[in-house]
Amino acid sequence: MTRIRALSDPDHLPALDRRYIHERPALALGADEPPPRILLLYGSLRERSFSRLAVEEAARLLRLFGAETRIFDPSDLPLPDQHAGDNHPAVHELRHLSMWSEGHVWCSPERHGQISGIMKTQIDHLPLEFGGMRPTQGRTLAVMQVSGGSQSFNAVNTLRLLGRWMRMVTIPNQSSVAMAYKEFGEDGRMKPSSYYDRIVDVMEELVRFTVLLRPHVSQLVDRYSERKSANLIVDAAKDLSAIAIR
Repeated sequence: MTRIRALSDPDHLPALDRRYIHERPALALGADEPPPRILLLYGSLRERSFSRLAVEEAARLLRLFGAETRIFDPSDLPLPDQHAGDNHPAVHELRHLSMWSEGHVWCSPERHGQISGIMKTQIDHLPLEFGGMRPTQGRTLAVMQVSGGSQSFNAVNTLRLLGRWMRMVTIPNQSSVAMAYKEFGEDGRMKPSSYYDRIVDVMEELVRFTVLLRPHVSQLVDRYSERKSANLIVDAAKDLSAIAIR
């Protein structure tokens, strides 16, 4: 059993005007092969979940821009600490997908002025350190939200805080879709609008930042405190930063 959602009509983008698209938005910023690997999380279990529909639109755009995508289905994800040692297949798969990824997209509905419980549960199952590996550190992150009422930024602001806590590189742009029930047709596809255009902007930027940071991630997450904890003594003869200032 896999919890990766199948993406319907992955190449059908009816709201997109292709005349204005860079199909390789990260060109000249770095190596965009192999394709950037992006994990997408959504925060509602409703049959017609607007956060899921928004994530699916984001995944189609990412595919167009040359990325490889995985959408995680959290429908059987347990609460944190519900199982001893978080020993549950859904938890294992979520962590495996995060280790596979180079970047994330998080999209939550706003409920009572905050992110949803299922969104927080997914993030809570991603530890800063797991078996000597770090499932989120150094990865890029794009944040999105959908609202039933007027436009708000409460959920994306919280997702930004969480991204920083998880040691991720959260990109500057973001998406907030107001009155989401008006923005999607009966077929589940997003209608042309400035909200859709913003999602295009955000996905372009995510691909650019992911490719730009790709060759530098190991250096960007190299920390004194972690070297000290692991007793990794720096060899002065091989320390390029020290050599450069002599």
